[in-house]
Parts: sequence; structure tokens; C-alpha cells
Amino acid sequence: QEQALIKVKVGLRPNGLAYDATRRLLLAANVGDPARPGFFTVSAVDVPTRAMIADVPVSGRTRWAVFDTESARFYVNIADPPEIAVIEATKPDSVARTFPVPATGPHGLDLDAGTHRLFCACAGKTLVVLDARSGAVLAQAELAGVPDVIFFNRERRHLYVAIGEPGLIEVSETDQMQRLETVRTEAGAHTLGFDPSRNT
Repeated sequence: QEQALIKVKVGLRPNGLAYDATRRLLLAANVGDPARPGFFTVSAVDVPTRAMIADVPVSGRTRWAVFDTESARFYVNIADPPEIAVIEATKPDSVARTFPVPATGPHGLDLDAGTHRLFCACAGKTLVVLDARSGAVLAQAELAGVPDVIFFNRERRHLYVAIGEPGLIEVSETDQMQRLETVRTEAGAHTLGFDPSRNT
């Protein structure tokens, strides 16, 4: 049954979202405005009360965000300076720590919870794999272009990276981080959808 649309005020130009279902806490990563210092933030929204409970300053423009159920941590890509901001779900009013990323422009982000690895696709045409607990860089791989959204298939253990120019999706296995195939799409391939019933 459809319900009324609810609007909740968050920071400037929300983009990436991540959700903690246990605490019913939604995190919005806000792109902000480079011309307005101090407007790069992530907003924590308490879903039951439909209210923003924190708007946390971060060091630069945000991109994608993910949530790790086991550690109760949100991870948010920051484009510049290149880093990943870590926010504890139990203390969503501050950045707990940051992980430096050794490539320009972190954008797409996903998590392999089973191996505690973060996959970070960067505008510098680089895929960086980090330990989600320590931030240590575990691996790097070259991408065929500037990436956008990425997706980790936990069943197949494959990583899919959408690349808008020239228009393709790169598929890699995540044990050795080897590219398996390149799927041609069209220029402007920016996002992905997944059907778990067909594993497609």
C-alpha cells in the first residue's frame, strides 16, 4: 500500500545514501557547493521521527556511501581530498576517522562484508581495495575509464564498475582482483541495477 511522500531536510545537494536497518538510521552524503565553504556534510536522519539528527562537516565533496552491519559503520567517499570518511552508527554526529585513498577522485564504493574489504573506484581510473577495519590499502587495479557506480555481487564474488566514457561495464573477480570481461553499453553508462532472483 502506498503511503504519503515524506520530505526530510538534509544538507546541500544529497547524493549517496546508506541505511542502518537496526537503528533505522539513514545517512545522506551531500555533494555541497564548492563556492560555499563549510557546506560539505553528511546528514544523519532518524527514520521513525523523520528528522535530521546530525549534519556532520566533512573535508570535501562526498560521492557514494555504504553501511557495514557487522561493524555498525558508515563509509563515505570524499572526492577531494581523496579519502573515505568513517562514521559510527552509534555516534552519527561526528567523523570517527578517515582512510586516505591513493588515487584521485574516489567515487563508486561498495563493501565485501565477508572479507572486510572496501572497493573504491576513483576518477583517476583506479580501483582501490582497502581493509574496512584499518584503512590499509590491499590492492589497486587500473580501470578503462573514469568510473561511476560500482556493485559487488556477494554470491558470485564479482565486482561491476560502470564507466561512462567510452560506455562499458568492467567485471572483475574479487579474490585476485583480475578483470574477467568488459561489457560494452553506450556512452554515459553511470549506474547499475541488480535482480537477485535471477542473479542478473
